[in-house]
Amino acid sequence: MGQVVSLFRYPLKSARGEQLRAVVVDGEGVPGDRSWACLDFVDGTVGSTKHRDRWGRLLGVIAQVDEHSGEVVVQVQGRRAAAGSKQADALLGKYLGRPVRLTRSVPEQARLHRRLPEEPGLVPDWMSGAVPGQDLVTEVSGARPGGRFVDFGPLHLVTTGALAELAGQLGRGSVDAARFRPNVIVDAPHDPLPGQELRIGAAVLRIMLPTPRCIVPGLQDEGATVDRQLLTALATHHRTAVGDLGRAACFGMYAEVLHPGQLTLGQVVR
Repeated sequence: MGQVVSLFRYPLKSARGEQLRAVVVDGEGVPGDRSWACLDFVDGTVGSTKHRDRWGRLLGVIAQVDEHSGEVVVQVQGRRAAAGSKQADALLGKYLGRPVRLTRSVPEQARLHRRLPEEPGLVPDWMSGAVPGQDLVTEVSGARPGGRFVDFGPLHLVTTGALAELAGQLGRGSVDAARFRPNVIVDAPHDPLPGQELRIGAAVLRIMLPTPRCIVPGLQDEGATVDRQLLTALATHHRTAVGDLGRAACFGMYAEVLHPGQLTLGQVVR
């Protein structure tokens, strides 16, 4: 099918990711991926840039796994602190403008604030009665106690072919894949299909569903501005069926890991 050209991990939900040269994936996906989240100290909801007025500045936070200690370190405007410490909570709370608590324990029925995009085509069919621009509090469907703060599948995959197609629809030379927060970027002419199995070394992945899109791919400047042209392109050209849930604007694919193994840059994907 192609080869692996980029690997990413996002230790803190909605914060910047870190690029990897190699990683061993298992049934939970990339170890340490979305293992931490900011909880709103007032209502206990999970911090997510799906609501940019509340949490857009998370895109300016750097989170990395320390190779020696294994702890997650967050960095804001040059200042660093270990996730789980009072210093990290205070650092992020000041930067985000609201009291927060960093946690790696997924609460029961984890919920988050989201604001639906203004583009009608970005409201999925299963949000019956919802309207563009509406504020909602919804469950984090992939998060469960003992697990991680994922929206749905363990892994998220994007192809260079899909990125090139989107760039053409926008009349641009390229589109930054980081907008879509993938774990794996594969150099391939098109996306794999749901149910298709991908073999990367010893690892076996199975494609689950296309990834529904919210406002996040359009966020720029640490959430301060929105790329409406890109969101309109997703709503216009990328609305597709998501299993039996209905249709939604999608980009990229969710995948599950059927057999663990190491993924490495340059590996062939079969």
